Amino acid sequence: MKKIDFSQLPQKAPEYDLRDLLEAGCHFGHQRNKWNPKMSQFIYSQKDGVHIFDLAKTAKQLQLAFNYFYLLGKQNKKILMLGTKRHAREVVQETAKEAGMMYVVSRWLGGFLTNWDQVAQSIKKMQQMRAKFESGEYAKKTKFEQAQLKKELTRLERFFEGLGDQITLPDAIFVVDAAKERVAIKEIDGSDIPVIALADSNANPDLVALAIPANDDSVASISFVVKELGRAYQLGKQEK
Repeated sequence: MKKIDFSQLPQKAPEYDLRDLLEAGCHFGHQRNKWNPKMSQFIYSQKDGVHIFDLAKTAKQLQLAFNYFYLLGKQNKKILMLGTKRHAREVVQETAKEAGMMYVVSRWLGGFLTNWDQVAQSIKKMQQMRAKFESGEYAKKTKFEQAQLKKELTRLERFFEGLGDQITLPDAIFVVDAAKERVAIKEIDGSDIPVIALADSNANPDLVALAIPANDDSVASISFVVKELGRAYQLGKQEK
């Protein structure tokens, strides 16, 4: 997995008010019996058996991610947002669409990156099928054939709609819940693509280029982080 040279990042991130992170519930980790000891560097304390994140460190990691996303936007690089858990899907999809990023919110297909040529072919097929439905070309088919074609298009859209017309690999990937998406992270590890991840106390931060320690089960916490990164990317694109 590609590393990030944080010393070369522009300083564009805001000074986050820790009260905002607190109100979003970013400070809550998992039960201590589910934790990964490698996250200890980001944990401040525990309360009632639940780990509490050091929000000053959360803010620092988020600032690094903000600066990196700003730079990617300014360089017109492509970002893929991955968030398949129920709490993340809506905000990931909305933010990615608004910022002009790719996204995956259904599930990560095995070989998504290692077999990218096949993914690109699926994207082209999806685009061609849409065009034929819109032009009325499929109207010549029987109702049964049209139903089968519609079923196939729906399947393709489920997995590839968030990639738009992008048939080249992303330059960076953001992951919501590093523990849940460990299969995807393992696959990405064999590529030259850096991973930035929202990581709860049960994650392994060593598997990603940058971990943002925060609650990954709260809609408010996920939204706060995702929207900030979307804002950073858009800011970079505006100033390129």
